[in-house]
Amino acid sequence: MKRIVVLLAALFVAGAAFAQQYPNRAVRMVIPWPPGQATDLVGRVMAEKLSQAFGQPVVPDNRPGAGGMIGTDFAAKSTPDGYTLLAGSSGPVTINPLLQKTAYDPERDLIPVAKVGVSPYVLVTHPAFPAANIGEFLVLLRTNPGKYTFASSGTGATAHLISEYFNNLAGIKATHVPYKGSAPALADVLGGQVSYMIETVAATMPLVRSGRLKAFGVSLEKGTALTPGIEPLAVSANLPGFDAGAWLGLMVPAGTPKPVIDRLAAAIESSMKDGDLRERLSSVGLEVDYRRAEEFAQDLKAQRARFADIIQKGNIKLD
Repeated sequence: MKRIVVLLAALFVAGAAFAQQYPNRAVRMVIPWPPGQATDLVGRVMAEKLSQAFGQPVVPDNRPGAGGMIGTDFAAKSTPDGYTLLAGSSGPVTINPLLQKTAYDPERDLIPVAKVGVSPYVLVTHPAFPAANIGEFLVLLRTNPGKYTFASSGTGATAHLISEYFNNLAGIKATHVPYKGSAPALADVLGGQVSYMIETVAATMPLVRSGRLKAFGVSLEKGTALTPGIEPLAVSANLPGFDAGAWLGLMVPAGTPKPVIDRLAAAIESSMKDGDLRERLSSVGLEVDYRRAEEFAQDLKAQRARFADIIQKGNIKLD
């Protein structure tokens, strides 16, 4: 028993010493999406702030493909020493493992360090859509089941599942039209070929502000300053509890020493108090929603349960 206590004490001292020296070289921030995508923009901002905090470069490493799963798998299987971080997000971590077999198990292979924020979604239509407000929109679709269509960036994408979640709660039956990305989907909403879409603030609000799209509500239950004048769908559509978005946060491979995780978490917490950082995150369409590791882990479980329920009720399957 005494030898075990001594061994544990030695491991603790060694881990603490390692954390004090960490990092003593460049750190890699794996971003499992191409440059310019929301996770990429947020990941680069966080990499810059961590570089400043550590006095060592934190280098963005874009590894896109398979809906974020290639880069996520790479990060999950990297050496757990704190020198490989993951810019985690809803698609590859929460949703994809519910729809298909993945080479990684997010609950087993990844450790949440800190949630940074959530990307809100906005319900939009062409300006000529025959409804002046969300009430008229709901009446029109409820009284014409199957007549109207909604677009998404692809079957099983976050936007698709949030749309199904909304339709189910609102009592709407509409036809899903999947696209390969949000840009072509929005193009057909702009052209009037598809009735409506629920898509990110970053993608929709420039078009709403220019008058090219009409907005009926935002997906976060408490609303967001990112969509001034646009009410939460939970309120405007009378859907209490409707609250959905795409989370973004920092994760590390399982097995990363706790003292290192604590050092990373402390650096992020300090950075999140920076008004400049919060402003930069807002500028790329992210609602700041900082959560420490324990709360982030609980939030991930709640998100997983919610999306699993949406997938089951909508009988959603990948082709």
